[in-house]
Amino acid sequence: MKGGKEKARRVRARRIVAYLKRAYPVPKSELKYKTPFQFVVAVMLSAQCTDKVVNRVTEPLFKKYKKPSCFADAKPQVFEKEISSIPFFRNKAKHVIAAARIVSRDFQGRVPQGAKELQTLPGVGYKTAHVILGELHDSWEGIPTDTHVRRFALRFDLTDNTDLTKISKDLEHLIPKKDWKYVNNGLVLYGRYVCKANPHDCATHPLTKLWPPAANRWPKARA
Repeated sequence: MKGGKEKARRVRARRIVAYLKRAYPVPKSELKYKTPFQFVVAVMLSAQCTDKVVNRVTEPLFKKYKKPSCFADAKPQVFEKEISSIPFFRNKAKHVIAAARIVSRDFQGRVPQGAKELQTLPGVGYKTAHVILGELHDSWEGIPTDTHVRRFALRFDLTDNTDLTKISKDLEHLIPKKDWKYVNNGLVLYGRYVCKANPHDCATHPLTKLWPPAANRWPKARA
């Protein structure tokens, strides 16, 4: 990245994060859960699905399944049926049960506290691992990039990449580590409630005011 472009991106990123820190000072997921592994499951189910739908599905599900051992003992066909309104439910059911067995067997039933260990679980990649670490342990060793973060990173010209993990690395390069915790949660909430994905007039939105060219940049949804 050329020096001038990188400097402009760094300044722009810091101004965006300054707003997110004021608007969303306490990073907190909208996924509902009572036990740590339930949160892991909720995040796994949320891939390409809204939190609202996930919460509707997990409300009865989490009354039945609480600890990793409960999920590990689930009958695959039954569990598939219980989450069948979630996209890709068969694969997700397989991953949840397999991850629960690994956590029960290799981690004494405790959710791993490191990104590397979390990513050994089926269905847990860079984004999911860092969402889990942030929520459960207030540990922010990376910036998770989901559809909202990707959209705003591209709209505000903070990256030349479209791959989620590469976008994370670009943002981590631009933003001081002490502020990483505000990026995913802030942009998710801003994307849900202030500036939604469909093209619209957003010239008066707080972040667009910081960089007006974003008003005319509408990246295609991830394939």
